[in-house]
Amino acid sequence: MIAKSIGSILKSYVDGVIVLNDSFHILSYDINPTLPLEINEGIHISVLFPCLAKNLVENSCFPIKLNQRKLMVEVKKFTADVSYTVLCIEDLTNITESPNTRLFCLEKIIESLDEGVMMSDHEGRIVLYNHAQEKLEGLDHREIIGKHLWAAYNYNPQYSEHRHTFNTGKPIFSRYRAHSTVNGIPRYVNYSTFPIQKDGETIAVFSISTNESHLKNRLHQTIEMKRQIVQPDSDSKPFKNGTSFTFENIKGKSLALKNLIQEAQNIAIHNTDVLIVGETGTGKELFAQSMHNHSPRAEQPFVAVNCAAIPETLLESTLFGTVKGAFTGASNQMGLFEYAKKGTLFLDEINSMPLTLQSKLMRVLQERLVRRVGSNDVSPVECTVISASNEDPVKLTEEGKMRLDLFYRIAHTSIFIPPLRERTEDILFFIDHFIEKYQHKFNKSVPPLSSALRAMLLQYQWPGNTRELEHLIENLIIQSNETEKEINSEHLPAYLRNKIVTASSSKGRNQKEIIKNPLKSIFANSQEHYIQKVLDETNWNISKAAKQLGITRQSLQYHIKKHGLAKP
Repeated sequence: MIAKSIGSILKSYVDGVIVLNDSFHILSYDINPTLPLEINEGIHISVLFPCLAKNLVENSCFPIKLNQRKLMVEVKKFTADVSYTVLCIEDLTNITESPNTRLFCLEKIIESLDEGVMMSDHEGRIVLYNHAQEKLEGLDHREIIGKHLWAAYNYNPQYSEHRHTFNTGKPIFSRYRAHSTVNGIPRYVNYSTFPIQKDGETIAVFSISTNESHLKNRLHQTIEMKRQIVQPDSDSKPFKNGTSFTFENIKGKSLALKNLIQEAQNIAIHNTDVLIVGETGTGKELFAQSMHNHSPRAEQPFVAVNCAAIPETLLESTLFGTVKGAFTGASNQMGLFEYAKKGTLFLDEINSMPLTLQSKLMRVLQERLVRRVGSNDVSPVECTVISASNEDPVKLTEEGKMRLDLFYRIAHTSIFIPPLRERTEDILFFIDHFIEKYQHKFNKSVPPLSSALRAMLLQYQWPGNTRELEHLIENLIIQSNETEKEINSEHLPAYLRNKIVTASSSKGRNQKEIIKNPLKSIFANSQEHYIQKVLDETNWNISKAAKQLGITRQSLQYHIKKHGLAKP
């Protein structure tokens, strides 16, 4: 009775169970009828499996070939009134009915895929991370599996897409984003995320990442060749699609800018919504136009609107369109979402959009359907949306100025343009670049800038960024005289002279740098170690560390990626 009970318990896990007594004779058995075994109670196990006669050691396993079948026999020991030896037989060729064999095969298939696969459980811990995902993200599965997603990728759990999918049960399609950084370079992947549901309940979430590096390179080369053929000769000559700039027009020498251009080019070739974050004057629309012209949508319209320059009521009708009679004076008018067709809609200064309109915009982006004001009919949204913000979107959501769900919609992926004051190489480059540009424009040869003035310009914070520097150089060229030996601080515009001269005071400058922006004072030699030190002191609180360093959150995150820093 006990022998049969043991066999019935184990039978649910294997294809056959044989229970032996202490002399290794068969007491009972339960074998899958498909197994070609001639077995009877009372016979010695050596009659059935000669190779097992002297090797029945507990927890040992033996492979056995039986005709065209491959069996795995595992030895177990049980003690009740007497000792029993139990042989658990698994048919390795029975993939359909053997759960263990089926699971083994599926795991091998997942490891062999070119697509990356990553799965998390109900707690947000990574439980599956295949070899292809390792190659795509440059990470090691031994350091990833078992960790929470936000710990493995170093982000706020509030923004976890896996947790969002687990809680809502809704998949997320075609995202293009970098979750990991290798040697300061973001590793972008194209992925979709799906819930795994059993009996109506979500039990896990998995993502499939596409390995499209070869396709991306070919597409990039094709677009680049096309761009070179159609690119206008002048820096500002407009294209027929409503743009004037490409990546060739983005000037600068710093490594930060070169990495940013490469990042933007990689994002551009995917049909995904993008959020560009940067201070006023850093060139957000320049990047937006360049990304449009670098994308497969280059022949389609590029439509730009400044959300801060249009009143709320007018902005709604401008974006979504109107029908006649919707309000006094309304006519049948196409909105910008429809006008952009399959091109790009650029929403500049989206952080200025009222909350009431943000909710309507969020629904349009979520459903990809737009309804004109006063109409019941909807039209599909086919354009890609590039948004721009001159403020930190995380701070905006924390302060209630931007809806979190809108942030999810507009920031399928995002790029941050570092301010000019953090790119010393570019300050030097733009000084010479704008001098040459405006000498040519005004047909005027001017003396060189004095070394003292150059030092002042390097020390100035440039709150208006590149745009402010360009206007200043233009003023210097206009104010200078060809007979003078050099251009000095007296040629500076009056509204800037006091600021720049004050900032250039070495004693005051050093004090300010130490207090306001200590990162600058150590930029040349130990920036990486100083950032790591401050992050450790603040327990990796990004907001506190950025405030102590005197830079923005996005800038700190850029430096973390650049130096490959990781939270202990």
